[in-house]
Amino acid sequence: MKDQVFGWVALFALGAMVVNSVGILVIHRNREWAQRNKEYFMCFAAGMLIASPLIMAFPEAIKKNDQAGLAALSGFLFMFFSNRFIRYQTQQDDLAFGITAIQGIGIHSLLDGVMYSVMFRASTLVGILSGIGMVVHEFAEGVVTYSVLLKSGMSVRKSLLAAFLVAGASTPLGAFVAYPFLGGLSESQIGLALGFVVGVLIYISASHLLPEVREEERKHSYLAFVAGVGLALLMMRIK
Repeated sequence: MKDQVFGWVALFALGAMVVNSVGILVIHRNREWAQRNKEYFMCFAAGMLIASPLIMAFPEAIKKNDQAGLAALSGFLFMFFSNRFIRYQTQQDDLAFGITAIQGIGIHSLLDGVMYSVMFRASTLVGILSGIGMVVHEFAEGVVTYSVLLKSGMSVRKSLLAAFLVAGASTPLGAFVAYPFLGGLSESQIGLALGFVVGVLIYISASHLLPEVREEERKHSYLAFVAGVGLALLMMRIK
């Protein structure tokens, strides 16, 4: 059973790294296409990341620990204040913007890896449902990371390498480092950890992905959001 859980964690964490890297390479080779379509990826990921936690992960967390709601609130507030701090720090010149943005993206990507370990420890289906949305949003994250690095004044070669290390490789690193420590947690503690992850995922969807899409509303972009929600509901039905 443990080997199976680790297999799922490794699959999704490495998959996230691959998708992130594809986003970096796509914008490197075809910047206009990537910028033109990233909203669709972000909308689809937002739909998955707001539906999956609410219909699957949160009930599972409550079942394991009735204080999981407080943990979810803590996860949401953690992301909220972290984001406010990062935005405050980026009100500087381009180089400072690049550095602080990289710090934020790096922390976020490490946390993504930890979340894979938490979700698959709680339930394989919860991990798959939430993991799909997380992996999809990695494409847009790769696009954004590479763009920020170029904007900060880095060379193309350094931007490619730094974007891969910060946004791509950090996700499996977070997953593999966290996995052994999560093995010693009780069911109640897993419930709290899963609740925290729910709050993080809802924040990423509602306060990070969708507002960026609204800045540049594209035709049919919300159909992509509905498709993400629909896929989550469909996968819940075949549970």
